[in-house]
Amino acid sequence: MKNGIEIRWHGRGGQGAKTAALLLADVAFKTGKNVQGFPEYGPERMGAPITAYNRISSDKIRVHSNIYHPDYVVVVDETLLTSVDVTAGLKDTGAIIVNTPKDREEILDKLRGYKGSVYTVDARKISVENLGKNFPNSPMLAAAVAVSGVMDRDEFIAEMRASYEHKFAKKPEVIDGNMKALETAYDVVAKSIHKDEKERMSA
Repeated sequence: MKNGIEIRWHGRGGQGAKTAALLLADVAFKTGKNVQGFPEYGPERMGAPITAYNRISSDKIRVHSNIYHPDYVVVVDETLLTSVDVTAGLKDTGAIIVNTPKDREEILDKLRGYKGSVYTVDARKISVENLGKNFPNSPMLAAAVAVSGVMDRDEFIAEMRASYEHKFAKKPEVIDGNMKALETAYDVVAKSIHKDEKERMSA
């Protein structure tokens, strides 16, 4: 897709991968982009593998199919690495982002020889520390924005705060927890991206 990016999300029912894809579409739309955010419908029982998609472009989007050659893949549940081919069709010029406490070197053998960039973020830890529960979709949403560069940090944070303030108007503690989770995850991944860029420049 010219002048745009395609993202595929892998998660399990109840983890919020579909919600994260829809939220990303919403905030990107508010910044003037043309967007799509949709799940692949199937048996959506709790814990079952689910897939969701985003298309985000400065041009009108004329494609209305699933995404088979994404620029980016977001894996919300690490256990899917051994049961789903999460790198299928993933462009080597893109990246995969995995929710795991492990370093990327520890999961490379599960990525079927993928040659592109690999980023990890401990979304569970970030969520529990800031929200008191394991809601990995907010940290993984922030990680996806950081890696894809679909919008800058300040713009993303401002739009997400407005969204949460509308959704949780009577629960300021939920707003604050989600915002801290977003900011922490974004900064963790942005630091990894910066480190990779420095290593490429010095190679």
